[in-house]
Amino acid sequence: MISSSLRVLERARRPGGFARPSVSWLGRSLLCVSLIATGAVVGCSKPPPPTTANVKAGDLPPAGDWSGVFYSPLYGHLHLVKEGNSVSGRWRTAGGDKWGELHGEVTGDLLKYKWVEHKIGMVGPGATTEGRGYFKYFVPAEENGNHEIKGQWGLERSEVGNTWEAVRQRNMLPDLASVKPDETERVNMPDEWDSSGGGAPGGASKGDKAGEGSGESSGKKSDEDM
Repeated sequence: MISSSLRVLERARRPGGFARPSVSWLGRSLLCVSLIATGAVVGCSKPPPPTTANVKAGDLPPAGDWSGVFYSPLYGHLHLVKEGNSVSGRWRTAGGDKWGELHGEVTGDLLKYKWVEHKIGMVGPGATTEGRGYFKYFVPAEENGNHEIKGQWGLERSEVGNTWEAVRQRNMLPDLASVKPDETERVNMPDEWDSSGGGAPGGASKGDKAGEGSGESSGKKSDEDM
């Protein structure tokens, strides 16, 4: 069958053969069919590359501040603390069954981060989820409008796929230590961020009470609960 495939490719190169732009695709397809038929399938398929967010950094609005508490109905309170260009955060979901942390760097109004999320009370490989994500910081034009962060998070090496939007809470100060479950809740959870564990999506700490602070949050993280 491989020899038949090669003859088809040779005919495609001659005038009157297949259209030249199709040769490369046709060749790969025919060779893969031949290799599959003979049991040699190595190299015929490759996993898709990680998905990188198509987003560019701009200037942080004068009133903007990455350090703060940002609320979404689904992901609860996200506590962010900025030191230099680095940002650390923690959150606890509104349902109270998961908590997570993120670490990243800001460039103006753009924060790109790695995240990890833990299922409280669960042990084993399924107890944690990790990935990457980004936030953009928005300050409304109207006076006294709520500041918002909007972005996406993805699993493993992907930065996109699920929406996360949250509203800054005016009367709350970030407190990363307040987010971590107490000893009666924790099961096999690390005491410190594991830099080799690979990223945290919007992982900032969330307060124990939902909805505190300014206004109602319009933010939400969609499609997939971490």
